Amino acid sequence: MPVNYVIKDVSYHVDTWGNGFPLLLLHGFTGNGERWKEFEPFWKDHSTAIALDIIGHGKTESPADIAQYKIEESADTIYHLLEKMGILKTDILGYSMGGRLAITFAIKYPQKVRKLILESASPGLRTEEERQARRLQDAKLAGKIREEGISRFVEFWENIPLFESQKKLSDDICGGIREQRLANSIEGLANSLKGMGTGSQPSWWGNLSNLESPVLLITGSIDQKFCRIAGEMSKILPNCQWKSVEDAGHAIHVEKPEKFGTIVSGFLSQTVES
Repeated sequence: MPVNYVIKDVSYHVDTWGNGFPLLLLHGFTGNGERWKEFEPFWKDHSTAIALDIIGHGKTESPADIAQYKIEESADTIYHLLEKMGILKTDILGYSMGGRLAITFAIKYPQKVRKLILESASPGLRTEEERQARRLQDAKLAGKIREEGISRFVEFWENIPLFESQKKLSDDICGGIREQRLANSIEGLANSLKGMGTGSQPSWWGNLSNLESPVLLITGSIDQKFCRIAGEMSKILPNCQWKSVEDAGHAIHVEKPEKFGTIVSGFLSQTVES
C-alpha cells in the first residue's frame, strides 16, 4: 500500500506489502522501491516489506538543499520514518547506494536493526585522499546530468563497466530498468551524487566490528571489486554470512532474481532473537 510520509518538510514515498517482521528495502542510485515488488512471492509470508524511495529518487521529493541528501541525514530520516510507522525494530536490505545507507543506519541506530542484508555494498572509502578524488568525480557526473539531461546520463550510466553483465538480460528487463532510471529528476540525481556519493560519506570500516546483528553479504561472482570488499568485511563483522552468486554482476536481484529471493528468504527465516 503506497503512502507518503513528510519528514523534515520532504515527502517520502513508501510502499508496503506482505505479512511478518518489518523489512526495510533500500534501492541503488537511479532506482526506486518499485523493483522490489517482484520479490513479494518470496518474502510476503515472513516479512512486511517497506520499500522506500530514497530522497531524490522515484516519487520521493528532490529538494534543492544538498545537506538533506547527506547519508547520515538520510539515516536519521529512516529513524523518523520507523517512528512514524510505529516500528521498534526492522530487518534491512540495501543494494549498492542503499547498502551504504543501510550500514550507516545500522551503525547510528544498532538497537533498531534485527538483521542486515547488504547486496554489493561498501562501508565507504578508507582515506580522505580517496574520498576527495571520488567527490571530484561525482561532482563531474552531477554536472553532466545538469548539462546533458536525464536521457543522456542514463544512456551513459547503463553502459559503465559495473553494469556490463546486465547486457545479457532480455530487452524487457533492460527496458524496465531504463524506464525506472528515466523517471528520476535532474535535481534529485545530481544532488544525490554530491550529497550521498561514496566520497561524501564517512568511512565506516572502523565501526564494522561493533555491528552485533546478523549480517548477510551478497555479491555476484563477476563483480570482482565488491567480492573483494565483501571478503574484507566478512573478516571484520562479528556475525556474518557471505553468499557469492555465480554468473552475476553488481545487481544480483536483477540478474538472478530467483536465486536472490531464495537466499534472502532463507536468511530472514533463520531464527533470531528479536
